[in-house]
Amino acid sequence: MSMQSRSSPMTMVLPVIFFLAACSGSQPEAMPDKPAKVEPIGHETNLLKLTLSTQAIQRLGIETAPASDSKNTNNIMLHGEVIIPPAGGGVPVTSASDLATLASNQARADGDVMRTRAELDIALKNAARAEALVREEAGSVRLRDEALATVAVARANLRVAQTQRAQYGPPITAMNRTSQVWIRVPVPAGDVSRIIRSAPAQIAALGDGSTRRSARPVDGPPSANAAAATVDLYYALGNAGTSFRIGQRIAVELPAQGQTSGLTIPSSSILRDIYGGEWVYVSTGKRSFERRRVEIASVQNGQALLARGLKPGMEVVTAGAAELFGTEFGIK
Repeated sequence: MSMQSRSSPMTMVLPVIFFLAACSGSQPEAMPDKPAKVEPIGHETNLLKLTLSTQAIQRLGIETAPASDSKNTNNIMLHGEVIIPPAGGGVPVTSASDLATLASNQARADGDVMRTRAELDIALKNAARAEALVREEAGSVRLRDEALATVAVARANLRVAQTQRAQYGPPITAMNRTSQVWIRVPVPAGDVSRIIRSAPAQIAALGDGSTRRSARPVDGPPSANAAAATVDLYYALGNAGTSFRIGQRIAVELPAQGQTSGLTIPSSSILRDIYGGEWVYVSTGKRSFERRRVEIASVQNGQALLARGLKPGMEVVTAGAAELFGTEFGIK
């Protein structure tokens, strides 16, 4: 057989491929429109522009409102604890106090007061006898002076015992019947210098913001929490404290210095990342949203006062911000 009459395998396969391609009349199905499209934006690293479909906006419940100029009292909202005020320069009784040890110390201090009082009584009687003997010229002046010195020592011991007992506060069984209570407020160290210490604080039970009481600032023992980076401030509640229980956690609003006017947005618009950064989503066009970094000056009555980050009139997402946050990071 000659070389010209042989058929190569490739010449036999190609007609089959063209035949199959010609017989295939079906077209690939069109891909559905994506409910969300993301585009990188250049003004901050790793931020995306979100463009949602109309159905996605309805499904996520997105609502917006413009950022507006407003005035606000620059108060700081914190949590506090009802405590027993210190007596005689002692330490206040808090929920972290060891009540069993405190009760034991109180009993020991009560015994010391009774013992030193009895010693003073004996010393006074001995001094009276020595003085009478000196008047009758039947005793020595030296013994009288020693008796008087013993009286002075007994009085000093009684004062020390009474001071030590006062430091332990009222008896454990009477603590919940006291009408004078303090509020211990752990304040972040960075905000301590902003607090107006001469102004009263507003106190309310958790979940009951309608009933507020005024508490005056008082000087308490220096205390802080290094692990939480907080410094304790103290406020006296007075006779109104009978409605609170020792150790109860309450809401505290502290007056502070700083910005009192500017752009305000609903506090529901604010998102915080794991590093403490504050963000909001703004509407930048038809069905388009971008995440913007902001700085909050204060929050009061559901409104957040901005220190910087937005311009007047910007449309801010007030409902569905968390859903947009999940959409952005779920697509990345």
